[in-house]
Amino acid sequence: MTAAAAQDSNSASQANAVHPSAAGAQMAVDLASQVPAPKKEDVATMDSILRAMYDSISGPAGDRDWNRFRSLFVPQVRFTQTGRKPDGTVFVNPMSEEEFIRLATDVFKSAPFYENAIVNKAQTYGNITQVFSSYESRRAPGEKPFDRGINSVQLLNDGKRWWVVSIFWDDERPDNPLPAEYATASRN
Repeated sequence: MTAAAAQDSNSASQANAVHPSAAGAQMAVDLASQVPAPKKEDVATMDSILRAMYDSISGPAGDRDWNRFRSLFVPQVRFTQTGRKPDGTVFVNPMSEEEFIRLATDVFKSAPFYENAIVNKAQTYGNITQVFSSYESRRAPGEKPFDRGINSVQLLNDGKRWWVVSIFWDDERPDNPLPAEYATASRN
């Protein structure tokens, strides 16, 4: 092999390692076969999957429909919470879907929890959409929220349905108030 051919071969390998489009297309996975079947209306639009994401964790104290929840997400979805500890240091808590479900189940057993979006701001490029979704958490519908924050939600539209790929969030606190454009839903 000549030096130029070796260099071209190495460049192609490095390009695939950084941006494996060609390899990824050949290894396409049937996502739908790896999760419970969704309600068609939950995954039909960007708005419907965001609504289903919040609805599936909301309700009175007790069990949730975790199969509905699982049906919204790609396999290997990541949930990542960040915030500040009382001493001011930043914490990051990455979780798998099953870790999130275990933690949430423990909380929801004894406490009602209702969460809804305040404002969703989306940007889309090709098949990917990034949504900054401000939220409010309550113990009962109509009550004053006990928590607010922003979910950074990464979505995929595969041409058949919408999928949640990851959720990364931070809660509102005195040193981290919701920006004005995310704090109040516009009334059209």
